[in-house]
Amino acid sequence: MRRLATGLLLFMGLVFVVSRIFVPQYPFLSFVGAFAEAAMVGALADWFAITALFRSPFGLPIPHTAIIPRNKDRIGESLSDFLEHNFMTPEIIRDELHSIDFAGIAAGWLAHPDNSAAISRQVIKGIPTMLRVIEDDDVRQFMQNRLTAALDNVRFAHVLAEVMSLLVARQHHQKLFDHLIGIADRALEHNKPYIRWKIHESSPRWLPKAIDQKLYERLLEALQGTLAEMKEDDSEWRMRFHLATDELIAQLESSPEYGAKIDSVVRDVLGHPLFRNYLIDIWHDIKSRLEADAASEDSQMVARLNRALNAFSDELLGDAAIQHKLNQWIRTVVGEAIVQRREMIADLVTRVIHKWDAETISHKLELHVGKDLQYIRINGTLVGGMVGLVLHVISLAL
Repeated sequence: MRRLATGLLLFMGLVFVVSRIFVPQYPFLSFVGAFAEAAMVGALADWFAITALFRSPFGLPIPHTAIIPRNKDRIGESLSDFLEHNFMTPEIIRDELHSIDFAGIAAGWLAHPDNSAAISRQVIKGIPTMLRVIEDDDVRQFMQNRLTAALDNVRFAHVLAEVMSLLVARQHHQKLFDHLIGIADRALEHNKPYIRWKIHESSPRWLPKAIDQKLYERLLEALQGTLAEMKEDDSEWRMRFHLATDELIAQLESSPEYGAKIDSVVRDVLGHPLFRNYLIDIWHDIKSRLEADAASEDSQMVARLNRALNAFSDELLGDAAIQHKLNQWIRTVVGEAIVQRREMIADLVTRVIHKWDAETISHKLELHVGKDLQYIRINGTLVGGMVGLVLHVISLAL
């Protein structure tokens, strides 16, 4: 495009010379000469203007030339300021993010078997590396110290009270009560011969066996009746168990003695060498199993994670409400993150442009926009010629 524009300028120069030579013989060539003369002026003016953007024409130190190389840093600062206040505003970011279905895109991508399998393999492949980091003595000591410091601030009685309150709220303590009654019922059924023998062993030798048997049957009947009564939903036993549970929760929450005892017991257990050695043995066993499974071609962890990802993607694709909530959350988080850090992002643009070489950036910009700028030179040649022709006509008319 540069050669085309320059060639057009040279062509106008040739036309101007030829028209001036032959105008005495052909007067109409004065119009052609006027067009060519003005076209050269327009072409030269636009050439100077465009060249002055990127370099000094002919290398001469003419003021206000080589604008981009000389003002690179200022242009970078202006560009970053423009980006910060015109592109990364809350309104623009919100509008742009609103049209993106983050949850749907992610779910659709995960729903493809190859993608979910690749994610699963990559996640599981990183487990051995993570385990090696945790096994490092410095990291292990750091984590142990942090865990000890964290446990020192934990009030185990309150934690236990909160757990028990949650279980009571969901009626799990009643399930425990039923389970305990079931254990007692099965134990009674399983030990009937022993109970019969124990009664007979404890009875006087002169007491008839029929009476022993009757006593055994009455005792068994009483025990079974009591257990059956305890199983009823509105039994007094069940109510007493509920009240005892509530009282225990209240004691755990308010009693300093309970709290001190439980904290002491828990810390004694956690700090005992046998318990620590046991945990270390368990950890090494788990670690070896995880590493072996992660290295296996038929890894169970990969298969399970893959199934979980597939199930998650299917559930997410079928639940528009959850997609909407996830999209709202992602848009809020991403939007706030961008807006809060827009000054940092804009500063990055400034720092990068400051590091660029002036000549290099000038050359790159010229390559990107130079084609359009050469069109300006061509248009300037043609428009200048038309203006010169009009002015020549007016001068003849006057």
